[in-house]
Formats: sequence, C-alpha cells, structure tokens
Amino acid sequence: MTKSLADLGLTAGTWAIDPVHSTVAFAVRHLMVSKVRGRFTDFSGALEIAEDGTATAHAEIRVDSVTTDNPQRDAHLRTADFFSAEQFPLATFTATGFRPQGDDFEVDGEFSLRGVTKPVTLKVEFLGVNPGMGNGPVAGFEAQTVVSRRDFGLDIDMPLPDGGAVIGDKITLTLEIEAGLQA
Repeated sequence: MTKSLADLGLTAGTWAIDPVHSTVAFAVRHLMVSKVRGRFTDFSGALEIAEDGTATAHAEIRVDSVTTDNPQRDAHLRTADFFSAEQFPLATFTATGFRPQGDDFEVDGEFSLRGVTKPVTLKVEFLGVNPGMGNGPVAGFEAQTVVSRRDFGLDIDMPLPDGGAVIGDKITLTLEIEAGLQA
C-alpha cells in the first residue's frame, strides 16, 4: 500500500531545512577516472504540508557558497565558465509533485541554475521523524538526482588529447536534509 506524507509522520505545517545539520553536495567525473566532490554552505528551503496531506517544497542555494576544499577551483567555479555566480547568484528547486514509493518517495520539480530551468526528479529516502531536542519534531531525508551540466549552460569543454574530457557531463546532486517543524 502506498503511503501519503502524513502517513509517514510528517504532520501539517512548515518543515524548514536546518542548514547546520544538512548538506547540499555534488560530484562530477574528473579526468574520466575519479570524481571531484563539492558542497554548498549557504542554502535554505522548506517542505509545506497542508492539512489535507498535499505538499509543496522550495529550496534556494547561493552558488557563490560552493566549496571543493580547493580555493583556486572554487574561484573558477564561481566564474562565467561554470556557475556565473555574480549574474545568477541562486540555484532554486520548486517541487511540482510528490509520489510516495513505500516509505520513500520521488519528488518531481523544476531546478534552475544559471537562468535555465529544467525538470528533475529527486529520489528521496525518508529517514523518519524524531521528537527533536526541545525545539519540536525533526525529519530526515536523503535525496539524489543526476543532471547534465550542459543542460544548464555549463558547457565548457576541456577535451583530453587521448579522448574523454577533464570534466564529465553528468553531475550527481546529493541532499542530506534535516528539517524541523516550525511552531
């Protein structure tokens, strides 16, 4: 039997992302043999659950908060070659639909980066609800999707002499989210 979000213990209200206990990360192939991993340190968002159990969600990521633990690479990622952070400071996600899959679910939505909006589907593992530590209940989620960087205008090509490229096209986005029910 398919469950609704309310059946999972996500009561009606606003569940806001706790950025201190959450991570927004990415991974992309480098030199065709390894992966470069990075994360964003400035993001926000919320899951709104109505009394009837329907849900909406929205999130924003400040792309200039990117870190790969390499300052030179991070500075390059902020330029027009990649995120064009000065012109397009935010990446956004707005949910358009939720599909429960047992105790987990898929979230369809519109992801915008560099002024380009494309549909994406997040595969979300629901980690449960906990009473929290005196500030109300918290819920945990892990979500993942794969996008093509070229679809969002990140089309810098740095081909390798023997084939392949310095940077792969597919970017895996991984979200580890703790959200608290707002009073």
